Amino acid sequence: MPADHAAYAETPRLTPRAERERSLQLERMSEHGFGNLVGRSDALRAMVQQIDLVAPTDATVLILGESGTGKELVAREIHERSQRRSRALVRVNCASIPRELYESEFFGHVKGAFTGALKDRAGRFESANGGTLFLDEVGEIPVELQSKLLRVLQEGEYERVGEETTRTVNVRIVAATNRDLTRDVQAGRFRQDLYYRLNVYPIPVVPLRHRKEDIPLLAAHFVEQAAERLHCSRPPMPEAQVRQLQLYDWPGNVRELQNVIERAVIASQGCSLEFELPHGTNQEQLVTRPIRTAARLSEGEVLTEAEMRQWERDNLLTALHLSHWRIYGPGGAAERLGVKPTTLVSRIKKLGIKKPD
Repeated sequence: MPADHAAYAETPRLTPRAERERSLQLERMSEHGFGNLVGRSDALRAMVQQIDLVAPTDATVLILGESGTGKELVAREIHERSQRRSRALVRVNCASIPRELYESEFFGHVKGAFTGALKDRAGRFESANGGTLFLDEVGEIPVELQSKLLRVLQEGEYERVGEETTRTVNVRIVAATNRDLTRDVQAGRFRQDLYYRLNVYPIPVVPLRHRKEDIPLLAAHFVEQAAERLHCSRPPMPEAQVRQLQLYDWPGNVRELQNVIERAVIASQGCSLEFELPHGTNQEQLVTRPIRTAARLSEGEVLTEAEMRQWERDNLLTALHLSHWRIYGPGGAAERLGVKPTTLVSRIKKLGIKKPD
């Protein structure tokens, strides 16, 4: 469903000065990527270019992406790169508001407006006045309340619950959803006019499985964060463990990666990190279990035969996945492992390893 062409007129053209500033921002990458957005993949770079294009304007932005992809971080980057960065960024989780409290949450109420309204209270629109209002999971707003939201977006006017005085507000709207709003519009679950009002400048957020080259930087960033939060030394992260992370498809996206790394930091106790990944439904994923390695053995402890076989199996699987199950030739699994192809074929048969369908 195309966005409203009239709404696109709200996005002014960037001045030459703004263009120069945007170019400088792209050049001034942080050690880990673009501001709070960690990574240097082409997918992330393209998204940052979209952020830099729309941030200096007051256009409404609709951030689209799966759960856990970092939509709130994108909203924060838009606010921080905007003319409103010195004012408040107010987040509303539309999925967590009880249906009967939506109006009060958005617009505020006066004392005595309903049972429990013991004093006047400003709503989120009023709190964000002059700044940015981030409507997270905007697709969860009940359809019968969407007309009231549409009014304040179109006219900048609202009334507190229990009050007849009309108030004005000046906010920049950034919304996010993991839903397909076009389907919701067709099904009658989301107002078409509100969709057009929100979909002025859509920014899709790519899932982590489509930018796996960013995983090493993300992993290093989360290890550093976790170590600081847990007040412990930063544990080393072997390259083989990072490759293991890149072989998993991350259905929970960046949030799931952060959780896996924090668990590993807690369990490491100063030793090298080992990641325990959940079992997935994709047979092509490499799912490994942490085992004791020489680096983690205490003095006088040895690996059992079963642990040695598991280590060898995991190592072979890693090599096979990295070489796309090609054994022979340059870049093949045999070359990666430093063994003859015939030797590798024999080990694969011995360990019962089979190529996924």
